[in-house]
Amino acid sequence: MAAGGGGPAASPMTTPSWAVRIRGADGEIAGAGILLTPEWVLTCAHVVDRTADAMTAEFVGAVGHGVPAVPARPERDAYVPETLDADGDPSGDVALLRLERPRPVEETVRLHRLSAPNREVRMYGFPYQHNGGIWFRATAVGVCGRDGQVQLIPASPGELASPGCSGAGVADSDTGEVIGMVLSGQEDRHGNRFSFMSPVETIVRHLPRLDLVTTGPSAVDPQLRSTAEDILPELLDRPFAQRLAAWLRDDGSQVKISVVRHGDAAREATLRRAITLADRELRTPVSVDRASLDPPGTVPSAGGHDLAVYAEGRTSAGIAERIAERLGLPRHPEEAPLDRIRAARTSLNLVVVGVDEAVDPLGVLDLLDVLRADGSRLLLVLRTAGDCHRRAREQLLTGPARGRRARLVERLKEITGPRAEDLRERLAAVVPQGVRPLDSDLVAAHAALADLLRAAGEADHDGGGLGDPAPGPGPDLARYERLADRVEGRLAAAVAALDRLRDRRDELAGRLRSYQVLHQHSLRGEEDPVVDGLYLRAHTLLRARPCDVRTAEAAVDAYTRRVDGHSEGDGPGAGSGHGAGDSRGAGGGYGSGDGHGAGDGPGAQAGYGSGGGRGDQDAYEARDGLGGGDGPAARDDYGAWGGHEAADGHGAGGGGGHGAGHGHAARDGRGAPDGRGAGNGRGAGGSRGAGGGRGAGDGCGGGDGRGGGDAS
Repeated sequence: MAAGGGGPAASPMTTPSWAVRIRGADGEIAGAGILLTPEWVLTCAHVVDRTADAMTAEFVGAVGHGVPAVPARPERDAYVPETLDADGDPSGDVALLRLERPRPVEETVRLHRLSAPNREVRMYGFPYQHNGGIWFRATAVGVCGRDGQVQLIPASPGELASPGCSGAGVADSDTGEVIGMVLSGQEDRHGNRFSFMSPVETIVRHLPRLDLVTTGPSAVDPQLRSTAEDILPELLDRPFAQRLAAWLRDDGSQVKISVVRHGDAAREATLRRAITLADRELRTPVSVDRASLDPPGTVPSAGGHDLAVYAEGRTSAGIAERIAERLGLPRHPEEAPLDRIRAARTSLNLVVVGVDEAVDPLGVLDLLDVLRADGSRLLLVLRTAGDCHRRAREQLLTGPARGRRARLVERLKEITGPRAEDLRERLAAVVPQGVRPLDSDLVAAHAALADLLRAAGEADHDGGGLGDPAPGPGPDLARYERLADRVEGRLAAAVAALDRLRDRRDELAGRLRSYQVLHQHSLRGEEDPVVDGLYLRAHTLLRARPCDVRTAEAAVDAYTRRVDGHSEGDGPGAGSGHGAGDSRGAGGGYGSGDGHGAGDGPGAQAGYGSGGGRGDQDAYEARDGLGGGDGPAARDDYGAWGGHEAADGHGAGGGGGHGAGHGHAARDGRGAPDGRGAGNGRGAGGSRGAGGGRGAGDGCGGGDGRGGGDAS
C-alpha cells in the first residue's frame, strides 16, 4: 500500500492511480509523471515546457469513466535541468508540476528509499501507439555515473523505455513501492538496450522538499555523516581516502577490513567523508564542490554503497533487521531477520563501522559471512586490531580466499588434465577443420595453475595458510577465474566440433561399406579396377589417423558416384558399360574418358565429362548434385563442402540425390522421369524393376527401372 495516499503502490493488474500522462501545449504526449500529493506531479525536467502557459496532466488511472485532465505549471524552484560534467556524465533532470486543481489524496503515492541493485522493477509509461499506458519490466543492474543513476536492463527487447515514458514511476516488483523515476532509454551502436532511472535518494537530493513524501530510512546512520569540522584539510588522510574511494568505486575486492581507532581524528573524518560522498541523498552539490579541491582519487561516486551501519552498542539481530528493511524484505514476526536475509539470497554494498563494539561481535561476523556468501560487498571498520579483527580476517578474508583458491586450483587441474586429454584424443582421431587452436589457452591455464600452487606453497611456508593475502597481493583470483571460464568454454566447443567430425567420419565409413556391398552385387563376378581404386582411396583416407574428414568425404563421394553410374548403365534396357553412347540420365553419359566433370561436380546437363578430373573438394552442382540444393544439411555442419543431406544419403527432394539413409532419392531420385526409389534403400519394393527383379533384396526401381523403356 502507498504510504501516504492509501491506494496500491503498483499492482500489475491495474492502471496505477498515481500514473500521470503529461501533454504539452501542442496537445502531444510529452511524457509521464508521478502524483505525489494532491497538487504535485513529479516528472523529468526535459518533459516540462517552461515556455508554455500551461501543460496538461491527465489521470488515466482515476476511478470512473473518462480521463480527468488538469492544467499544470512547473514549480519555479523545483526545476533541475539535466547537466553534463566534463566527462559527459549526466546529472539532474527532475522537476515538479503544480496542478491548478487538486486531485484526491487516495490517488497519490509516496516515494520509498530502497536498495536498488538486482531488483526486478516495473514502469508505467505512454509510448507511441499506447496512449492509455502500458507496463514495462526491467532489472536494476547497478549504479552508473556520478549522480547515482541506476541502469535498467529491459526484460525483453520490446520493453525498452521509449519517448512517452520519461518521468514514469519505477515500482519494485516485490513490494510495489515507487523507488525511482525513468529518465531515458537508449540503444547503443552494438544493439544493446538500456534504460536509466533516478533513484529516490537522488531525486530527494535534487528536490529536498520531497523528503516530506518519502518513506524508508536513510541509507546512512546519523553517526556516520560528515560534520562541519570534517572539511578541514588536516583531517584528510589521503592514502586512506584513496583506498576507501577505490573500494566504493568497486575495485574488484569483495571484502575490505580497516582499523580506525577512537581519537584518530583524521581517519575518522576521512571515513565519514567517504561514506557521505558515496550516498546519493547526502552527496549535495556543496559537499561535492568542497571535495573537488581534494586530491585526485579521493572522491567516490554517488551510490558507492547501499547502506552504512553504525554497529556500536547494537545487536546482530538489530543490524540484520536494518539490512532486511533496506532490502525491502517483508517482516515476519515468527522468522528471524537473519533467516529472512539468508532466504532472500540477495546482495548489497554494505559498510559496517564498529563491528568489534557491537553487543555480539561474533554474531555480526556470522551475519556478514552470510551476506558475503551471497555476493554482497563488505567494508568493515573495527576500532582495535584484537581478537575480533583476527576472527574477521579469517572468517571473511583468509578462509574464503583459501577455499576460493582451492576450488580454482581444482578447476585448472581438470582443464589441464582430463579436459586437455579429451581434446588430444580427438585431435589424434580427426584433422581439426574449422576448430580454433587452443595451445595458447592451455599454456595460460598451466601458467595460472603453477602461479597458484607456488603462492600456496609460499603461504604455507610462511605459516599464513593457503589464501592468506599477506604478505603481498598474491595471485589475481578473479583474473584466473575468468581465464578458467574462457578456456573451459573453448575446450567444450572444440571437443563438440571434433566429435561432430568423428561422427561424420563414422557415417562415411558406413556409407562406403554399404556401397561396396551394392557394387559387389552388381558386378556378378566381374572386376572393375577403376571402382576398386576409388574404394581403396576412400577406405585408406577414412582409416588414416588423424582422418581428414573433408578429403575422405570427397573420396567417398567419388566412389559412390562411380558405383551409381556403373549400376545405372548396367541393364538390358539401357545398354551397359561406359561407352560413348550410354545415357546416364537426361542428356549426358560417360564420355570417352573416365574422369568426372572438368573442375566441377556432375553437371546439370553434361553428366561425366571427357577426361576432366573432379577435385576432392569440389561441390556438386545445385541442379544435379548430391545435395538438395547447396551444401550439407543441418546434421553435418561441415561448411560448404558440397555435402550430403541429413543422415547419410543424398538429397531428399527433387534433382539428383540419394535418400535419407543409404538409399536413393527419398521423393523423386536421380531424374524426374524415373526415380530410383520412393523409400529407403535401393528400391521401394525390393526388385530391380517392375518386370524383372535383380534380386529380392536390393533393386533399383520401385515401379520402373533405370532404362529408357524397361527395367532389368
